[in-house]
Amino acid sequence: MSGLKCFHCGEPADGHPPITLELDGETRPFCCQGCKAVCETIHNEGLTGFYQFRTEPAVTPRELTRSETDRLKELDHPLVQKSFVVPVKGGQEANLLISGITCAACIWLLENHLKQHPGVQAFSINHSTQRARLVWAQDQTRLSDLLIAIHQLGYTARPYQADEAEQTLKAEHRTMLIRLLVAGAGSFQTMMLAFPLYFELISELSPEYVSFFRWFSLIVATPVLLYSARPFFENAWRDLTTRHLTMDVPVAIAIGLAYVASAWVTVFGGEEVYFESVCMFTFFLLLGRYVEVQARYRAGLTGGALAGFQPTVAAMVRDGETDLVPAHEVKPGDIIRVRPGETLPVDGEIVSGESTLNEAALTGEYLPESRGPGDTVHAGSINGENPLDIRVVKAGAETRLSGILRILDRVQSEKPPVARLADRIAGKFIRQVLILTPLVWGGWVLAGAGNAFDIALSVLVVTCPCALSLATPTALTSATMRLRKLGFLPTKGHTLESLYSIDTVVFDKTGTLTRGELTLTGSQAFGDMDQASCQKLAAGLEKHSEHPIARVFHECASVAVENVNNHLGGGLSGTFNGKPVFIGHKAFVEQHTSAPPPQADIASGMEIWLATADQWLASFQLDDQIREDAAQAIKALNAAGIRTLLLSGDRSAHVQQVAEALGIETAIGEASPEQKLAVLDQLRDEGHKVMMVGDGLNDLPSMAGAGISVAMGTAADLTQLKADAVLMNGQLMQLLEAIKASQQTRRIIRQNMLWALAYNVAALPLAAAGLVTPWMAAIGMSASSLVVVLNALRLGTSSKRSGQEPDTVGSHATA
Repeated sequence: MSGLKCFHCGEPADGHPPITLELDGETRPFCCQGCKAVCETIHNEGLTGFYQFRTEPAVTPRELTRSETDRLKELDHPLVQKSFVVPVKGGQEANLLISGITCAACIWLLENHLKQHPGVQAFSINHSTQRARLVWAQDQTRLSDLLIAIHQLGYTARPYQADEAEQTLKAEHRTMLIRLLVAGAGSFQTMMLAFPLYFELISELSPEYVSFFRWFSLIVATPVLLYSARPFFENAWRDLTTRHLTMDVPVAIAIGLAYVASAWVTVFGGEEVYFESVCMFTFFLLLGRYVEVQARYRAGLTGGALAGFQPTVAAMVRDGETDLVPAHEVKPGDIIRVRPGETLPVDGEIVSGESTLNEAALTGEYLPESRGPGDTVHAGSINGENPLDIRVVKAGAETRLSGILRILDRVQSEKPPVARLADRIAGKFIRQVLILTPLVWGGWVLAGAGNAFDIALSVLVVTCPCALSLATPTALTSATMRLRKLGFLPTKGHTLESLYSIDTVVFDKTGTLTRGELTLTGSQAFGDMDQASCQKLAAGLEKHSEHPIARVFHECASVAVENVNNHLGGGLSGTFNGKPVFIGHKAFVEQHTSAPPPQADIASGMEIWLATADQWLASFQLDDQIREDAAQAIKALNAAGIRTLLLSGDRSAHVQQVAEALGIETAIGEASPEQKLAVLDQLRDEGHKVMMVGDGLNDLPSMAGAGISVAMGTAADLTQLKADAVLMNGQLMQLLEAIKASQQTRRIIRQNMLWALAYNVAALPLAAAGLVTPWMAAIGMSASSLVVVLNALRLGTSSKRSGQEPDTVGSHATA
């Protein structure tokens, strides 16, 4: 392979092993993975004519300095990766912060470029937060190689850290504000000089004054061009070198042409200068982007608010003393101390101390929950009034909070079909505008118009499809963050898009409509002891067992019982006041007492009996209680025109009782997983859009057969992993809120797409006809982008009004 030159850039292609690519039946050599990726991008976009008509080799992807490369290679160290890398099936997953992104086209280029690298399993970027999710096989490539590939395209990538991202965002805002002020000052000064000439407010102005005005405007416009407009030129150059058109290309061309033409007229003489247009272009473009970023930031769309719940340090307990250590250095089995008001940095188990925890970051529930020794706690919870010592189970990138963040990033970066369509339309629109603009200019020149250059500038600027690319991602991000605040966490990209059409909700019973745990629902006394004394005696026996039935009595007051023995599968026996006592199933107790069994009224659930050797003392009724908001949720869903069904594997009698209590008309009990799936298949064949809500592993087959599957927050990890969404706080009313949010999201996306398309279709002929001046074009383009952003942000502020219009959801069929 020696002596070969890179097909893309012409540099020597002498790598070992050689880097090659099959193109049109021929093997093409490349000097590096960057050139190969750029060539594949050009080929995939159908732009291979570039290689036929180019006059010189293409630009090589940017080379990093030695110090930049060394810093990126440090990220390959396992100790460094511990804070932001988590193992996943088949590889490693990292959260990255990407800088330099200006539009959806940048994301397209990065995603397509990186996915070509060996070992990359997934790479997606969230437009609103500029955070990326990278999954790669560690045995095939190194993380630093992938980051270098991103840098070579002109972007920067680094591990995402909430505090660092916040500082970076503030610095970017500060710089953007300074650029905006410089452009604003330049616009004000140049317009002061241009307006009198435009509107002939000053007559018979001498040529010397006209020349002075022009030179002064040149001096004012130059810093605007070199400083305020610099990002547009940098981004346009990057996009041109990577052979991919974005919105910054026509903007940079318009600003550059206007400035160069005006400078030429100022120096050598001519009719018109456009310095005020240069300044106003830059000012209104920067204003639009600044307001867009600020609006998303204030609405909490960066995800930093959630990530900030995970502290970077922990108080390690060693020999009774505490020592502050980085949170990513904490290992499972370590003991940490969390003081009142502090946020838990790890997932773990309380060793000592009792307190209340605010778990809003995880569940969306703002009421604090009491926790004590033996209870499981999670990172992101805020400790209440007392210190807690916690044994670490998971830390760093493996905590539940980190998992939620990864899910949010994945959901927000996955593009639904409507978003991909918008990106394709925007890319094609830019190419057409760049072809149409010189044709418009030439046509007006041939027609003898003196303002042909003005018209060409207006066409370039007014048709920039910023609003089209912002129409969908901003709405999806806003809706996702709204649902997370409600405790409804989408885990798949299609969830929001699919929810709007749901017309049937199928519930499992145990752990979904009910709490999933036994409680004491009633008791009857038969002997000499009253109900309260019998309950204390039962608690005294059951405190010696960890059986789920025994735990029902653990919170009750108890008396001391001696010589307690556990009879497997039957119950417990002991001695109280010198007499033997027995508790358990009826058959077990009958074997140990000589008295005939009494008659007891058992409405539902199971019965536990208590007796001595010669007397029956009491019976206790245990049952799984219906969730507090279940009846309200079913009523609201039915009122909204959504059908509800109960599909359970439990015995039919109890299933029917729960259905009647909740107002569910159709209830099927004793259903196997296969039977559940058959019911869902039948509903789907009848044309229904079905949501399945469950919590057990036995629900997985039926959840897979539903259009949307929702797992309860208490469900098994595998169930949550396979579900399309997780109801973190277990509040069933949020199912209706999620459906409403999906319908509103769909309406807003349609409104945004309609507005963006209508604006661009209407603006192009108006500009080409000479009815739009350059400064009006700048205002129009910026205003169109703000309209779609502000319209999308309504999704994040409408949750307070949710739930007040149940009758509006039934319109899903026509939404």
